[in-house]
Amino acid sequence: MERLHVLGTGNAAVTRCYNTCFALEKNGEYLLCDAGGGSGILRQLKQAGIGFGSIHHLIVTHAHCDHLLGVVWVLRMVGTAMNGGSYEGDLHIYCHETIAEGLTAMTKLMLPAKIASLLGARILFHPLTDGMQTQILGHPVTFFDIRSTKLLQFGFTLTLSDGRRLCCLGDEPYNPVCRQWVEGASWLLSEAFCLYEHRERFKPYEKHHSTVLDAAKLAEELQIPHLVLWHTEDATLEERRELYAREARSAYTGDLYVPYDLEVIPLG
Repeated sequence: MERLHVLGTGNAAVTRCYNTCFALEKNGEYLLCDAGGGSGILRQLKQAGIGFGSIHHLIVTHAHCDHLLGVVWVLRMVGTAMNGGSYEGDLHIYCHETIAEGLTAMTKLMLPAKIASLLGARILFHPLTDGMQTQILGHPVTFFDIRSTKLLQFGFTLTLSDGRRLCCLGDEPYNPVCRQWVEGASWLLSEAFCLYEHRERFKPYEKHHSTVLDAAKLAEELQIPHLVLWHTEDATLEERRELYAREARSAYTGDLYVPYDLEVIPLG
């Protein structure tokens, strides 16, 4: 049975939780999706009990700093382990071509030459295109362009061992053009910047984000059985689960998750 390790739940500007990123676990191996905005990814992985030797696949959805900069720290740790003989196999990074170019430049600028030399040899980039299909940890995965209004960003759907599909929408509102990828999913991972009732305070629409109510209405419309809400503000952190659940329940009748950092969600 697969499990979802919630490494972070916050948006770009949070200070009381980590930026949204997660790891999908299967039989002790992990697919990491994004890495947050810095070295905090090292703390989150350590507290989650996830060793770098068990991470061989990494998806980078887009180039915003709160999703990308932690990847440099992952490359540093994995590259050090590779050079030290304690990392078996290769690291596969799935991202669009511009991110691959940026990470290559940052690695050469910021990390030791011995790590940079692993790029293309044991640290392998897989450029994403709309509708691209592959296998990760034995799971069929399809990547899709979410039609971001800000910059190129990819979501993905992944078929779990029991045949159900998990869909990651990235961190922008759902675009109906992507309906073929989202409809029929059993799990929807959706950003929810703030409560609808707090929209004037946090201004999610100006930042091209959804509210809790928006995400809940979408999941209900598409009949998604399981909904995970994250990529939130942290001003309401202590009461976030209760407040977000209350608003979501006004529109959504399925199985709802409003996780905190480091929670684990069984997907079976």
